[in-house]
Amino acid sequence: MLESDEIGIRPGPDATLIGSVACLVALGLIMVFSASSAEAVATLHDGAYYFKRQLLMLLVALAAAYVAYRVDYRRLRPLAPAGLALSLLLLTLVWIPHVGIQTYGAARWLGVGPFSFQPSEFAKLALILYLATALASKGERIRSLTRGVVPVATVSALLAVLVLKEPDMGTASLFALTTAVLLYVAGARFAHIALIGLVTLPGAVFLIVHDPYKRDRILAFMQPWKHAKAEGFQIVQSLLALGSGGAFGRGIGFSRQKAFWLPEAHTDFIGSIIGEELGFVGMLAIVVLFVAFAYRAARIALGAPDRFGFFLALGCMAMIVIQAFISVGVVTASWPVTGVPLPFISFGGSSLIVSLVAVALVANVGRHRRTART
Repeated sequence: MLESDEIGIRPGPDATLIGSVACLVALGLIMVFSASSAEAVATLHDGAYYFKRQLLMLLVALAAAYVAYRVDYRRLRPLAPAGLALSLLLLTLVWIPHVGIQTYGAARWLGVGPFSFQPSEFAKLALILYLATALASKGERIRSLTRGVVPVATVSALLAVLVLKEPDMGTASLFALTTAVLLYVAGARFAHIALIGLVTLPGAVFLIVHDPYKRDRILAFMQPWKHAKAEGFQIVQSLLALGSGGAFGRGIGFSRQKAFWLPEAHTDFIGSIIGEELGFVGMLAIVVLFVAFAYRAARIALGAPDRFGFFLALGCMAMIVIQAFISVGVVTASWPVTGVPLPFISFGGSSLIVSLVAVALVANVGRHRRTART
């Protein structure tokens, strides 16, 4: 059989990759409407308000994803330094009065009026682009601690510290975990990665211990029922939602916790409402869809024609999948409460746009894979 490059035909988008993401997005629209309807009616007198906002952002996300899919991914490589510099600037701007938008004590947004976005979301793409560029060029030097691991880890740590200051422990930990995965796949010694982790651990512990907000989150995670009326309230309500859902759930629209019991029901804790309305089976289906996405993205990465494409596809996949499992971990009390949305499903335009652009970049690499069969 002739290879696709030999006959001048590029393979189309991977059906399993696109299909799994399409199912997650469709489920997300349904669950955003269900989880937000009670709050939307009570505060905005429009039960479909958040659903319509999410649908509008989906159209924007699809347009951005189409551009990311059509532009040859190799043309993005020279843009890595500029993307990184822009992300550092935006992450700094959130702290400037009248520029950054602070909500619930966190400075995570930039924007004007009803239009806002999270720089930390776009920093995910900038980090992946930087990692793909750096790791593709280092080659065997990645096995060196000083010439390979430390420079890459330093850039990731700088982004993580700025995000942690917002405060956003979830995204900061996501940056660290994604970097560690890509370093290991690139050939870095596990001992070197572990050493970097040990060196940064005291600083992370210091930040948590000396910040009441972060300290309370950790204490609530360790003993949620002891703090059920304070810091642990959200975790306890999430567990009650999951427990009442049982195996098959109460049915879509019949959640009780979304009626002002569970904070952030349509954003960070939408997984709890899915567990309550669709039960264990619904949560399992989501996990299966993310696993299917991860498998096909990994296969596309392995078939990439160059190292940059390999790390770009693998980085996009790792960022999405790790975030998904952190989100599931939060709602099941397996991970400290953090502001991490469930990719493709939680309400939020920034997250949806970045997630779909990341998928488009994976599919973009797939257009140039070595053979039509991966």
